[in-house]
Amino acid sequence: MASDPASTAKPKYLQIADDLAAQIRSGVLAPGDAVPSEAELMERYGVASGTVRKAVAELRTTQLIETHHGRGSFVRSRPPVQRKSSDRFRRAHRLAGKAAYLAEAEQSGGVPSVNVLFVGPVDAPADIAERLDVPAGAKVLARKRRYFRDGTPTEEATSYLPWDVVKDIPEMFAENPGGGGIYARLEEQGHVLSEFTETVRARLATKAETGALALSPGAPVIHLIRNATTAAGVVVEVCDTVMAADQFVLDYRFAARD
Repeated sequence: MASDPASTAKPKYLQIADDLAAQIRSGVLAPGDAVPSEAELMERYGVASGTVRKAVAELRTTQLIETHHGRGSFVRSRPPVQRKSSDRFRRAHRLAGKAAYLAEAEQSGGVPSVNVLFVGPVDAPADIAERLDVPAGAKVLARKRRYFRDGTPTEEATSYLPWDVVKDIPEMFAENPGGGGIYARLEEQGHVLSEFTETVRARLATKAETGALALSPGAPVIHLIRNATTAAGVVVEVCDTVMAADQFVLDYRFAARD
């Protein structure tokens, strides 16, 4: 039987990716199943390791599989977290005691959890100090967390808050600041939030980020930095977040202007 011209015109790694994708969509490889190892795929398709790696990377790009550092690649069992920036910081959520990430992860069908890695005073890095409008090296409160969904790390975030703002709010120094999180505690003290500004860029993960988020070497991350500003125009928090790019969809809504 003659081969399909469209198929033979494709690079070998795309043919392999298409074959594996068909197995995933037909259920031969079910959600949560391990993708055959690199050695198995090399033998099955008669190709070199580089071709297999490109095929696996293609499946990651289409979000059919996810790769965990040291464990291998698996068929995705859940959709990425839908991060709706136009909704996640509504005051109603804080009043209901809901933390943004936990609510979003639950809505996507996962079981969320968080590890607090550090809470305490640090010297403000220069870029953070500029955003907070304090001198570089000024004492600020840092709160560093790592977030998980179904036991898999998905993002790491560090909040920086001006010392003068938080020094008399004891909950800010606790691992669990209480229902509604740190934004609820700030507003209880009169720091009414009026605006959130986010700067987003995509880049490759650093070696430290690869380990922290169980990523494959060279995996992409979303680097997001957010300012939380009060009605008085004071930036009371800068949150520096690194997110596994294949675990999130960023959803923004904003008004059209003249």
